[in-house]
Amino acid sequence: MKNNENARELSSRRETLKKIGAGSSAGLLGLFGGISTAEARERQGTPLYAKGLAPVKIKSVKAIATAPQGSNLIVVKVETTEPGLYGLGCATFTQRAVAVVAAINSYLNDFCVGKDVDNIEDMWQSAYVSSYWRNGPVLNNALSGLDQALWDIKGKRANMPVYQLLGGKVRFAIPCYTHAGGKTPEEAAESVKKFMEQGFKYIRIQQGGYGGVGSVMDQPDFKAAGFGYEGDAYMNVLGYLKAVPKMFEVVRKACGEEVELLHDIHERVQPMEAINMIKRLEDYRPFFIEDPFSPENMKWFAQLRQTTAVPIAMGELFNNINEFKEPMVNQWFDYIRIHVSQIGGITPAMKVARLGEWFNIRTAWHGPGDVSPVGHAAHAHIDLAVWNFGIQEAVQFSEKTQAVFSGCPTMKNGYMSVNEVPGLGVDINEKEAAKYPITTKSSWQVRKADGTIIRP
Repeated sequence: MKNNENARELSSRRETLKKIGAGSSAGLLGLFGGISTAEARERQGTPLYAKGLAPVKIKSVKAIATAPQGSNLIVVKVETTEPGLYGLGCATFTQRAVAVVAAINSYLNDFCVGKDVDNIEDMWQSAYVSSYWRNGPVLNNALSGLDQALWDIKGKRANMPVYQLLGGKVRFAIPCYTHAGGKTPEEAAESVKKFMEQGFKYIRIQQGGYGGVGSVMDQPDFKAAGFGYEGDAYMNVLGYLKAVPKMFEVVRKACGEEVELLHDIHERVQPMEAINMIKRLEDYRPFFIEDPFSPENMKWFAQLRQTTAVPIAMGELFNNINEFKEPMVNQWFDYIRIHVSQIGGITPAMKVARLGEWFNIRTAWHGPGDVSPVGHAAHAHIDLAVWNFGIQEAVQFSEKTQAVFSGCPTMKNGYMSVNEVPGLGVDINEKEAAKYPITTKSSWQVRKADGTIIRP
């Protein structure tokens, strides 16, 4: 009898030890509390980190158009089924803004409503091919705005800034370059000195406009002949090619060796002319020369690489993510000059940035005044997170712009910082935005003396 009792007691102890060994606190609650294991687990509850987030769907997608600083800005607003939760993204194509607005309101809204806000990669891939033909600039800008808005929402749902979702910070802030210039090399040097006093260590220098546009001849031959259109600009190519090396010489002598100097050719000269001019700049140690060739002349990069070791930035005019593959694999340039609000948003920009790390190619996102503060924030969040960051284009927001967009990235001592809140950190006042309607004007026509169009 005692043997049977001892056996039952031993068996009971063994069963208890098994449950303890399994680490099942819920099982112990069931054993000693007189309730079932399933009920004990239900009472104990799942930790918050293990519960996940409830699915949220897209309720609507719309475009917000505004021009507080003169340039057309387009923002995508994605509203969700969770009350008060929405995201913003930059879809600015300032030269064809009305077409982008139509693409967003008439096509993206119908495409997106009812879809899960969390599936960003799937949304990007499906939107990219939904028009059958691969996206051109209009649809790519619309897609960029959608993609950034979804990342904004994901950051808000995770209660984190977007850079945390991309891997976290690898730098405390973002070094930027600003723009200096003048009608003469001496004026350019004085402009550089002023920015150096503000803390900038990287400064892009131009004499006149891009390519010296309008700086040499007030009445070019084509205008005297009544050719072209009102508002067409003129570029003296030979004058420009002579002026740039002289400008670098004067600025370097006046401002010293510590400041990093950049220059943008803007694809406005012939490839061999660009190669010869860049070769002449070697003694002045440019940080980089930007956009020496147009997208139609990419094969010239191989010859440029054999001719000079001056660092090159390229890609501002690329429209498709695949355009970066061959140049990067061949290491034809040193800086990825992506316009993030044009290439398709944060999702493809991160892919190109990660590819660049394998080939020692760094980022230098295009950040002009015709990118909205939301777009600049998207640049900055990627800049904070990628190891192979190179430099960022600085931006200054007017009081009007800051009244439309709260939480804009800020500049201090040559560094950009983001608004440290969940998401991208920028919001929009739609009533204020409506005070500044967009236009359909575009002013990108530049001609030679005989009237031939110069491609940017």
